[in-house]
Amino acid sequence: MERGMSRRGRVGRVGILGWLWRLCILLVAWLLGVTAWIVWIGERDQAAQADAIIVLGAAAYDAKPSPVFEERIRHGLELYQKGYAPLLIFTGGYGGSGARFSESQVARRYALKQGVPDEVILIETASRTTRQNLIEARRLMQQRKLHRVIIVSDPLHMARALRLCKELGIDALASSTPSTRFRSFHTSWRFLAQEIYFFHRDLFPS
Repeated sequence: MERGMSRRGRVGRVGILGWLWRLCILLVAWLLGVTAWIVWIGERDQAAQADAIIVLGAAAYDAKPSPVFEERIRHGLELYQKGYAPLLIFTGGYGGSGARFSESQVARRYALKQGVPDEVILIETASRTTRQNLIEARRLMQQRKLHRVIIVSDPLHMARALRLCKELGIDALASSTPSTRFRSFHTSWRFLAQEIYFFHRDLFPS
């Protein structure tokens, strides 16, 4: 009798471990799928004729863009110079209470130094997050009756940016920076992990 109960106990434990193992495999497969999707979206370049190019904000150091932001600005300018759109929209507010310039003002100064006419540049200075970047950009689009835009950001950031565009009703094409300043394995992995977290967070909006 005791032997039979002991055998059933072992079978029960094996069954639980088996289900836990299956769940772990499913979790790993899911995370690999999300990772592959984020990377795949970032590698596509959909640049085509549009009404404007939206450059998403990133850190700036006083009047100088961070390396990541400079890559975004440069790519946006390249798209403009190739004739993909007649307007540039730079987004990004003030990084801190002591900041002299907003991120979008830094981008505007950079573009003017490259010979871009002031009248083709639109900026907003209120946003602090990607969602706010796009909400403020949408406001500028509505004021100018703009419809289709090209979104410029880093490859690993693009999937989230496009998902937010869809949520906000923005007709957007993706054009990631061809190179990224997240070059080291440690930095790239940390940024990717952050995007995987945001992907799951956005599945359950508060």
